[in-house]
This record gives sequence, structure tokens and C-alpha cells, in this order.
Amino acid sequence: MADDKQIPIELSPEVVKGIYSNLAVITHSHSEFVMDFASMLPAMPKALVGSRVIMTPEHAKRLLLALQDNVSKYESQFGPIEIGQKQTYPMGGFGNNGGAKS
Repeated sequence: MADDKQIPIELSPEVVKGIYSNLAVITHSHSEFVMDFASMLPAMPKALVGSRVIMTPEHAKRLLLALQDNVSKYESQFGPIEIGQKQTYPMGGFGNNGGAKS
């Protein structure tokens, strides 16, 4: 990222545990991107959203650039990340579900 300022952050005990997500649903409006991170597990009829992140379009673009940078660094160290068969998820998981949120 162009902005390499070090910002100190603090994680609460609840947040430091993190959540597992193998499904993301991304929607957007003119003023915001909404990302729902969920887990879809065998024998569960529905995906359970564990976290919702809402950000401005500018910050969504910064996140995209940061992810691209980190994936590139990861692949330089560990080799290419293979993406298997394209899976279909309800509502367009791990991608854009196609438009403005209601």
C-alpha cells in the first residue's frame, strides 16, 4: 500500500480468537461495501455469518490492494495457491453477488 504508516492496534480477548470463514458474500451500494464472512459446514442447512464488515468504497479498494500484496508475498514464500474447481455458493460467496444492497 502507498500508505505505510504503522498504526498500533489492540485486540480484545474475544477478537483475538478470530472466526473461521470459508464463505464471503459481498454486496455494495453507492456509498458502502458490505462483506459477510460465514462458514458453510457439512450437515448444516445454512451458512452461519460470523462477522459483517462494512466499509467505504475507498477502503474496500485499499483492502483489495493489501490482499493482493499479501497473496503475492505468500506465494513468493510458499508457492502458488491452487484454486480447485469453481464452487457455487448461495448469493455469490467469495465474490460480488451482483449489485446494490437493499
